[in-house]
Amino acid sequence: MELVPARMTGVDAVTVRPGRPLAGTVRADGSKNAALPLLAAAASLRRGVHLSGVPASADVQRMLGLLEQCGYRVAHPVAEPGAVIVMPKGGPIEVPELADAARIRASYYLVAPLLAACGQAVLPWPGGCQIGDRGMDLHFKVYEAFGDTVLLDDTGYRVLAGQARDRVVLTLPFRSRGASIVAVCRAVASGSRLELGNPNLSPETTGVLAALRTAGWQAHASEEQITLDPPPGVTAGTVAWTVPGDKTEAGTLACAIAATGGEGRIEGINGPDLKALAGLLDWVGVPITLAPDAVTVHQARTVGGRPLRAIASLAPDGLDADFEPPLMALALTLPGIHLFCDDINPGRHGNLIPQLTRLGGVIEELSATHCRLVGPQRLSGTGVQATDIRTGSALLIAALNARGATTVSGLDQLRRGHADLPGKLRTLGADITEVPQ
Repeated sequence: MELVPARMTGVDAVTVRPGRPLAGTVRADGSKNAALPLLAAAASLRRGVHLSGVPASADVQRMLGLLEQCGYRVAHPVAEPGAVIVMPKGGPIEVPELADAARIRASYYLVAPLLAACGQAVLPWPGGCQIGDRGMDLHFKVYEAFGDTVLLDDTGYRVLAGQARDRVVLTLPFRSRGASIVAVCRAVASGSRLELGNPNLSPETTGVLAALRTAGWQAHASEEQITLDPPPGVTAGTVAWTVPGDKTEAGTLACAIAATGGEGRIEGINGPDLKALAGLLDWVGVPITLAPDAVTVHQARTVGGRPLRAIASLAPDGLDADFEPPLMALALTLPGIHLFCDDINPGRHGNLIPQLTRLGGVIEELSATHCRLVGPQRLSGTGVQATDIRTGSALLIAALNARGATTVSGLDQLRRGHADLPGKLRTLGADITEVPQ
Protein backbone atom coordinates (compact mmCIF):
# COMPACT_ATOMS: atom_id res chain seq x y z
CA MET A 1 0.00 0.00 0.00
CA GLU A 2 1.38 3.41 -0.97
CA LEU A 3 1.27 5.82 1.95
CA VAL A 4 2.78 8.87 0.23
CA PRO A 5 0.06 11.21 -1.12
CA ALA A 6 -0.06 11.92 -4.82
CA ARG A 7 0.00 15.68 -4.34
CA MET A 8 3.35 17.31 -3.64
CA THR A 9 5.26 14.04 -4.09
CA GLY A 10 8.43 14.84 -6.05
CA VAL A 11 7.56 18.55 -6.30
CA ASP A 12 10.63 20.57 -5.34
CA ALA A 13 9.08 24.05 -5.01
CA VAL A 14 5.85 25.96 -4.51
CA THR A 15 4.84 29.55 -5.12
CA VAL A 16 3.06 31.33 -2.27
CA ARG A 17 1.07 34.52 -2.73
CA PRO A 18 -0.61 36.63 -0.04
CA GLY A 19 -4.38 36.44 0.12
CA ARG A 20 -7.32 36.44 2.47
CA PRO A 21 -7.02 35.36 6.12
CA LEU A 22 -6.82 31.60 6.52
CA ALA A 23 -9.99 29.96 7.78
CA GLY A 24 -11.66 26.58 8.01
CA THR A 25 -10.92 23.16 9.44
CA VAL A 26 -7.97 20.89 8.75
CA ARG A 27 -6.69 17.66 10.28
CA ALA A 28 -3.13 17.15 11.46
CA ASP A 29 -1.24 14.06 10.32
CA GLY A 30 0.25 11.57 12.73
CA SER A 31 3.37 12.87 14.44
CA LYS A 32 6.75 12.04 12.93
CA ASN A 33 8.44 12.69 16.27
CA ALA A 34 6.06 10.28 18.00
CA ALA A 35 5.97 7.63 15.25
CA LEU A 36 9.73 7.08 15.14
CA PRO A 37 10.15 6.11 18.83
CA LEU A 38 6.93 4.08 18.78
CA LEU A 39 8.30 2.07 15.85
CA ALA A 40 11.55 1.51 17.75
CA ALA A 41 9.67 0.42 20.87
CA ALA A 42 7.45 -1.87 18.81
CA ALA A 43 10.45 -3.63 17.29
CA SER A 44 12.18 -3.86 20.68
CA LEU A 45 9.19 -5.77 22.11
CA ARG A 46 9.83 -8.74 19.82
CA ARG A 47 6.09 -9.34 19.37
CA GLY A 48 3.50 -8.06 16.91
CA VAL A 49 2.44 -4.42 17.14
CA HIS A 50 -0.38 -2.94 15.04
CA LEU A 51 0.35 0.76 14.71
CA SER A 52 -2.28 3.09 13.23
CA GLY A 53 -1.99 6.75 12.28
CA VAL A 54 1.47 6.30 10.77
CA PRO A 55 2.30 9.48 8.82
CA ALA A 56 3.47 9.44 5.21
CA SER A 57 6.39 11.77 5.97
CA ALA A 58 9.63 10.69 4.35
CA ASP A 59 11.60 10.06 7.56
CA VAL A 60 8.94 7.68 8.90
CA GLN A 61 8.73 5.81 5.61
CA ARG A 62 12.51 5.48 5.59
CA MET A 63 12.43 4.17 9.17
CA LEU A 64 9.99 1.45 8.13
CA GLY A 65 12.37 0.38 5.37
CA LEU A 66 15.30 0.34 7.79
CA LEU A 67 13.37 -1.87 10.23
CA GLU A 68 12.83 -4.36 7.41
CA GLN A 69 16.57 -4.35 6.79
CA CYS A 70 17.05 -5.00 10.52
CA GLY A 71 15.15 -8.26 10.24
CA TYR A 72 11.59 -7.19 11.08
CA ARG A 73 8.47 -7.80 9.05
CA VAL A 74 6.51 -4.65 8.22
CA ALA A 75 3.04 -5.30 6.83
CA HIS A 76 0.69 -2.64 5.41
CA PRO A 77 -2.97 -3.68 5.87
CA VAL A 78 -4.70 -2.93 2.56
CA ALA A 79 -7.96 -1.83 4.17
CA GLU A 80 -6.30 0.48 6.71
CA PRO A 81 -4.48 3.44 5.18
CA GLY A 82 -1.81 4.71 7.54
CA ALA A 83 -1.54 1.44 9.49
CA VAL A 84 1.44 -0.91 9.74
CA ILE A 85 2.11 -4.15 11.61
CA VAL A 86 5.65 -4.63 12.92
CA MET A 87 6.73 -8.10 14.01
CA PRO A 88 9.95 -10.11 14.34
CA LYS A 89 10.75 -12.58 11.56
CA GLY A 90 12.21 -15.17 13.91
CA GLY A 91 15.47 -17.03 13.48
CA PRO A 92 19.03 -15.69 13.41
CA ILE A 93 19.61 -12.28 11.84
CA GLU A 94 22.87 -11.10 10.32
CA VAL A 95 24.02 -7.61 11.26
CA PRO A 96 22.78 -5.40 8.40
CA GLU A 97 24.62 -2.59 6.67
CA LEU A 98 22.38 0.45 7.03
CA ALA A 99 23.92 3.15 4.86
CA ASP A 100 20.49 4.74 4.35
CA ALA A 101 20.28 5.41 8.11
CA ALA A 102 22.65 8.33 7.55
CA ARG A 103 19.75 10.20 5.93
CA ILE A 104 17.67 10.60 9.10
CA ARG A 105 18.41 12.16 12.45
CA ALA A 106 16.51 9.56 14.49
CA SER A 107 18.49 6.58 13.16
CA TYR A 108 19.80 6.14 16.73
CA TYR A 109 16.40 4.67 17.63
CA LEU A 110 17.43 1.58 15.65
CA VAL A 111 20.02 0.48 18.22
CA ALA A 112 17.60 -1.26 20.60
CA PRO A 113 15.75 -3.14 17.80
CA LEU A 114 19.10 -4.27 16.37
CA LEU A 115 20.35 -5.45 19.77
CA ALA A 116 17.09 -7.36 20.21
CA ALA A 117 17.37 -8.94 16.75
CA CYS A 118 21.06 -9.77 16.44
CA GLY A 119 22.97 -8.64 19.53
CA GLN A 120 24.80 -5.73 17.95
CA ALA A 121 24.12 -2.53 16.04
CA VAL A 122 26.31 -0.96 13.39
CA LEU A 123 25.13 2.48 12.31
CA PRO A 124 26.45 5.56 10.50
CA TRP A 125 26.41 8.90 12.27
CA PRO A 126 22.93 10.47 12.21
CA GLY A 127 21.95 12.74 9.35
CA GLY A 128 18.75 14.67 8.73
CA CYS A 129 18.47 18.38 9.41
CA GLN A 130 21.76 20.21 9.82
CA ILE A 131 20.81 22.05 12.99
CA GLY A 132 23.72 21.34 15.31
CA ASP A 133 25.48 18.61 17.21
CA ARG A 134 23.68 15.27 17.45
CA GLY A 135 24.51 14.79 21.14
CA MET A 136 25.27 11.06 20.82
CA ASP A 137 27.62 10.98 23.81
CA LEU A 138 24.70 10.82 26.22
CA HIS A 139 23.17 7.96 24.22
CA PHE A 140 26.42 6.03 24.54
CA LYS A 141 26.38 6.52 28.31
CA VAL A 142 22.89 4.99 28.33
CA TYR A 143 24.15 1.86 26.56
CA GLU A 144 27.17 1.60 28.84
CA ALA A 145 24.80 1.72 31.83
CA PHE A 146 23.16 -1.40 30.39
CA GLY A 147 26.57 -3.09 30.14
CA ASP A 148 26.88 -2.66 26.37
CA THR A 149 30.16 -1.92 24.61
CA VAL A 150 30.33 1.12 22.34
CA LEU A 151 32.96 1.43 19.60
CA LEU A 152 33.40 4.57 17.49
CA ASP A 153 35.13 5.51 14.26
CA ASP A 154 34.90 8.24 11.64
CA THR A 155 32.07 6.56 9.74
CA GLY A 156 29.79 5.72 12.66
CA TYR A 157 29.46 3.58 15.74
CA ARG A 158 28.94 -0.02 16.87
CA VAL A 159 27.07 -1.15 19.99
CA LEU A 160 27.64 -4.70 21.27
CA ALA A 161 25.01 -6.05 23.66
CA GLY A 162 26.27 -6.89 27.12
CA GLN A 163 24.83 -9.51 29.45
CA ALA A 164 21.27 -8.55 30.33
CA ARG A 165 20.91 -6.78 33.69
CA ASP A 166 17.89 -7.16 35.92
CA ARG A 167 18.02 -3.50 36.99
CA VAL A 168 19.54 -0.39 35.45
CA VAL A 169 19.74 2.90 37.36
CA LEU A 170 20.75 6.03 35.47
CA THR A 171 20.32 9.78 35.92
CA LEU A 172 20.54 12.05 32.88
CA PRO A 173 22.50 15.32 33.17
CA PHE A 174 19.74 17.10 31.24
CA ARG A 175 16.26 16.17 30.03
CA SER A 176 17.19 14.73 26.65
CA ARG A 177 14.22 13.32 24.75
CA GLY A 178 16.39 11.10 22.57
CA ALA A 179 18.37 9.68 25.49
CA SER A 180 15.21 9.11 27.54
CA ILE A 181 13.56 7.16 24.72
CA VAL A 182 16.63 5.09 23.86
CA ALA A 183 16.93 4.16 27.55
CA VAL A 184 13.31 3.01 27.57
CA CYS A 185 13.70 1.03 24.34
CA ARG A 186 16.95 -0.54 25.56
CA ALA A 187 15.20 -1.67 28.74
CA VAL A 188 12.44 -3.23 26.66
CA ALA A 189 14.92 -5.04 24.41
CA SER A 190 16.78 -6.51 27.42
CA GLY A 191 13.75 -7.08 29.67
CA SER A 192 15.36 -4.96 32.41
CA ARG A 193 13.89 -2.79 35.12
CA LEU A 194 14.78 0.84 34.41
CA GLU A 195 15.05 3.68 36.90
CA LEU A 196 15.77 6.80 34.87
CA GLY A 197 16.37 10.04 36.76
CA ASN A 198 15.85 13.56 35.35
CA PRO A 199 13.90 12.22 32.34
CA ASN A 200 12.37 14.04 29.43
CA LEU A 201 8.58 14.09 29.81
CA SER A 202 7.54 15.36 26.39
CA PRO A 203 4.41 13.78 24.86
CA GLU A 204 6.68 11.68 22.65
CA THR A 205 8.31 10.08 25.71
CA THR A 206 5.17 9.61 27.77
CA GLY A 207 3.42 8.28 24.65
CA VAL A 208 5.93 5.43 24.44
CA LEU A 209 5.36 4.64 28.12
CA ALA A 210 1.59 4.59 27.62
CA ALA A 211 1.98 2.23 24.67
CA LEU A 212 4.21 -0.11 26.65
CA ARG A 213 1.60 -0.31 29.41
CA THR A 214 -0.80 -1.88 26.91
CA ALA A 215 1.88 -4.51 26.27
CA GLY A 216 2.05 -5.44 29.97
CA TRP A 217 4.92 -3.22 31.10
CA GLN A 218 4.55 -1.24 34.31
CA ALA A 219 5.55 2.36 33.67
CA HIS A 220 5.47 5.36 36.02
CA ALA A 221 6.68 8.86 35.25
CA SER A 222 7.31 11.94 37.38
CA GLU A 223 9.55 14.95 36.96
CA GLU A 224 12.15 13.16 39.08
CA GLN A 225 12.11 9.66 37.58
CA ILE A 226 10.75 7.18 35.08
CA THR A 227 10.44 3.62 36.34
CA LEU A 228 9.78 0.78 33.93
CA ASP A 229 9.24 -2.87 34.85
CA PRO A 230 8.82 -5.87 32.51
CA PRO A 231 5.55 -7.80 32.44
CA PRO A 232 5.33 -10.31 35.29
CA GLY A 233 4.78 -13.23 32.91
CA VAL A 234 5.21 -14.27 29.30
CA THR A 235 3.30 -12.06 26.88
CA ALA A 236 2.18 -12.94 23.39
CA GLY A 237 -0.19 -11.76 20.70
CA THR A 238 -0.41 -8.49 18.81
CA VAL A 239 -0.98 -5.20 20.63
CA ALA A 240 -2.55 -2.11 19.05
CA TRP A 241 -0.98 1.34 19.30
CA THR A 242 -1.88 4.67 17.70
CA VAL A 243 0.44 7.45 16.62
CA PRO A 244 -0.88 10.72 18.11
CA GLY A 245 -1.55 13.77 15.98
CA ASP A 246 1.43 15.94 15.14
CA LYS A 247 1.56 18.76 17.68
CA THR A 248 4.29 20.52 15.67
CA GLU A 249 2.19 20.47 12.51
CA ALA A 250 -0.80 21.73 14.49
CA GLY A 251 1.26 24.51 16.05
CA THR A 252 2.66 25.50 12.66
CA LEU A 253 -0.84 25.70 11.19
CA ALA A 254 -2.00 27.71 14.21
CA CYS A 255 0.83 30.22 13.66
CA ALA A 256 -0.06 30.44 9.96
CA ILE A 257 -3.71 31.17 10.76
CA ALA A 258 -2.67 33.78 13.33
CA ALA A 259 -0.16 35.41 10.96
CA THR A 260 -2.92 36.07 8.41
CA GLY A 261 -5.42 37.32 10.99
CA GLY A 262 -7.68 34.32 10.39
CA GLU A 263 -9.47 31.77 12.51
CA GLY A 264 -9.66 28.02 12.17
CA ARG A 265 -9.75 24.61 13.75
CA ILE A 266 -7.05 21.91 13.66
CA GLU A 267 -8.37 18.46 14.46
CA GLY A 268 -6.71 15.17 15.34
CA ILE A 269 -4.44 16.66 17.98
CA ASN A 270 -4.33 16.56 21.77
CA GLY A 271 -4.81 20.24 22.50
CA PRO A 272 -3.04 20.28 25.90
CA ASP A 273 0.19 19.29 24.12
CA LEU A 274 0.22 22.87 22.76
CA LYS A 275 -0.24 24.56 26.13
CA ALA A 276 3.08 26.44 26.07
CA LEU A 277 2.52 27.64 22.50
CA ALA A 278 -1.08 28.64 23.24
CA GLY A 279 0.07 30.70 26.22
CA LEU A 280 2.43 32.70 24.00
CA LEU A 281 -0.20 33.23 21.32
CA ASP A 282 -2.77 34.37 23.85
CA TRP A 283 -0.22 36.80 25.32
CA VAL A 284 0.20 38.54 21.95
CA GLY A 285 -3.55 38.63 21.34
CA VAL A 286 -4.43 35.39 19.55
CA PRO A 287 -6.84 33.34 21.71
CA ILE A 288 -6.50 29.56 21.44
CA THR A 289 -8.94 26.94 22.68
CA LEU A 290 -7.34 23.59 23.53
CA ALA A 291 -9.59 20.52 23.45
CA PRO A 292 -8.69 16.83 23.81
CA ASP A 293 -9.12 16.31 20.07
CA ALA A 294 -8.61 19.74 18.48
CA VAL A 295 -7.10 23.20 18.64
CA THR A 296 -9.14 26.27 17.67
CA VAL A 297 -7.51 29.57 16.70
CA HIS A 298 -9.85 32.52 17.28
CA GLN A 299 -9.90 35.96 15.72
CA ALA A 300 -7.10 38.09 17.11
CA ARG A 301 -7.96 40.74 19.66
CA THR A 302 -6.23 44.10 19.86
CA VAL A 303 -3.14 43.98 22.06
CA GLY A 304 -0.54 46.72 21.88
CA GLY A 305 3.06 45.74 21.26
CA ARG A 306 3.45 42.94 23.76
CA PRO A 307 6.91 41.33 23.45
CA LEU A 308 7.01 37.69 22.41
CA ARG A 309 9.58 35.57 24.25
CA ALA A 310 10.02 32.22 22.50
CA ILE A 311 12.62 30.31 24.53
CA ALA A 312 13.00 26.63 23.62
CA SER A 313 13.13 24.38 26.67
CA LEU A 314 13.39 20.72 27.66
CA ALA A 315 11.42 21.34 30.88
CA PRO A 316 8.14 19.39 31.16
CA ASP A 317 6.10 22.60 30.74
CA GLY A 318 8.53 24.33 28.41
CA LEU A 319 8.24 25.42 24.79
CA ASP A 320 9.15 22.69 22.31
CA ALA A 321 12.05 23.85 20.14
CA ASP A 322 10.11 22.96 16.98
CA PHE A 323 7.63 25.76 17.75
CA GLU A 324 10.29 28.48 17.70
CA PRO A 325 10.67 28.85 13.87
CA PRO A 326 6.93 29.29 13.13
CA LEU A 327 6.70 31.73 16.04
CA MET A 328 9.56 33.75 14.53
CA ALA A 329 7.68 33.95 11.23
CA LEU A 330 4.53 35.02 13.08
CA ALA A 331 6.43 37.65 15.08
CA LEU A 332 7.34 39.44 11.85
CA THR A 333 3.65 40.45 11.70
CA LEU A 334 3.33 41.53 15.35
CA PRO A 335 4.12 44.92 16.94
CA GLY A 336 6.77 44.81 19.64
CA ILE A 337 10.34 43.71 20.32
CA HIS A 338 10.49 39.91 20.18
CA LEU A 339 13.18 37.58 21.51
CA PHE A 340 13.99 34.03 20.38
CA CYS A 341 16.34 31.39 21.77
CA ASP A 342 17.08 27.78 20.81
CA ASP A 343 20.07 26.37 22.69
CA ILE A 344 18.81 22.84 21.96
CA ASN A 345 19.46 23.03 18.20
CA PRO A 346 22.37 25.48 17.93
CA GLY A 347 22.48 25.43 14.12
CA ARG A 348 18.82 26.18 13.49
CA HIS A 349 19.04 30.00 13.47
CA GLY A 350 21.91 29.76 10.99
CA ASN A 351 19.51 28.07 8.56
CA LEU A 352 16.39 30.15 9.15
CA ILE A 353 17.55 33.74 9.61
CA PRO A 354 19.38 34.08 6.25
CA GLN A 355 16.25 32.88 4.43
CA LEU A 356 13.97 35.31 6.29
CA THR A 357 16.51 38.04 5.51
CA ARG A 358 16.11 37.26 1.80
CA LEU A 359 12.43 38.17 2.22
CA GLY A 360 13.45 41.49 3.75
CA GLY A 361 13.28 40.47 7.38
CA VAL A 362 15.51 42.44 9.75
CA ILE A 363 16.63 40.13 12.56
CA GLU A 364 19.41 40.96 15.02
CA GLU A 365 21.56 37.95 15.90
CA LEU A 366 22.62 38.32 19.53
CA SER A 367 24.51 35.01 19.42
CA ALA A 368 24.40 31.77 17.46
CA THR A 369 21.27 30.73 19.37
CA HIS A 370 19.68 34.06 20.41
CA CYS A 371 18.09 36.72 18.21
CA ARG A 372 15.51 39.48 18.35
CA LEU A 373 13.39 41.41 15.91
CA VAL A 374 11.11 44.43 15.93
CA GLY A 375 7.73 44.01 14.30
CA PRO A 376 5.71 44.38 12.31
CA GLN A 377 7.90 44.17 9.22
CA ARG A 378 7.07 44.35 5.52
CA LEU A 379 8.40 41.41 3.57
CA SER A 380 8.77 41.08 -0.20
CA GLY A 381 8.43 37.85 -2.12
CA THR A 382 11.53 36.23 -3.60
CA GLY A 383 13.12 32.81 -3.88
CA VAL A 384 13.95 31.06 -0.60
CA GLN A 385 15.00 27.53 0.32
CA ALA A 386 13.84 25.08 2.97
CA THR A 387 17.22 23.99 4.29
CA ASP A 388 15.61 21.91 7.06
CA ILE A 389 12.09 20.88 8.06
CA ARG A 390 11.29 23.75 10.44
CA THR A 391 12.91 26.40 8.23
CA GLY A 392 10.62 25.22 5.43
CA SER A 393 7.48 25.50 7.54
CA ALA A 394 8.46 28.95 8.83
CA LEU A 395 9.13 30.20 5.30
CA LEU A 396 5.64 29.15 4.21
CA ILE A 397 4.17 31.24 7.02
CA ALA A 398 6.35 34.26 6.24
CA ALA A 399 5.46 34.01 2.54
CA LEU A 400 1.75 34.29 3.34
CA ASN A 401 2.35 37.93 4.34
CA ALA A 402 5.06 38.93 1.85
CA ARG A 403 4.21 41.34 -0.96
CA GLY A 404 4.19 39.52 -4.28
CA ALA A 405 5.06 35.91 -4.96
CA THR A 406 7.51 33.84 -2.92
CA THR A 407 9.00 30.62 -4.28
CA VAL A 408 9.91 28.13 -1.57
CA SER A 409 12.20 25.37 -2.84
CA GLY A 410 13.78 22.40 -1.09
CA LEU A 411 10.46 20.71 -0.33
CA ASP A 412 12.23 17.37 0.02
CA GLN A 413 13.40 18.68 3.40
CA LEU A 414 9.87 19.73 4.37
CA ARG A 415 8.44 16.34 3.38
CA ARG A 416 10.80 14.63 5.80
CA GLY A 417 8.56 15.89 8.60
CA HIS A 418 5.26 16.72 6.85
CA ALA A 419 3.69 14.67 4.08
CA ASP A 420 1.90 17.71 2.63
CA LEU A 421 2.00 20.88 4.72
CA PRO A 422 1.37 23.13 1.66
CA GLY A 423 -1.76 21.09 0.94
CA LYS A 424 -3.08 21.65 4.46
CA LEU A 425 -2.49 25.38 4.10
CA ARG A 426 -4.38 25.29 0.79
CA THR A 427 -7.29 23.64 2.58
CA LEU A 428 -7.39 26.71 4.83
CA GLY A 429 -7.44 29.01 1.82
CA ALA A 430 -3.75 29.75 1.18
CA ASP A 431 -2.76 30.65 -2.39
CA ILE A 432 -0.06 28.00 -2.95
CA THR A 433 0.72 26.50 -6.34
CA GLU A 434 3.24 23.92 -7.45
CA VAL A 435 6.19 25.10 -9.52
CA PRO A 436 6.46 22.99 -12.70
CA GLN A 437 9.69 21.05 -12.94
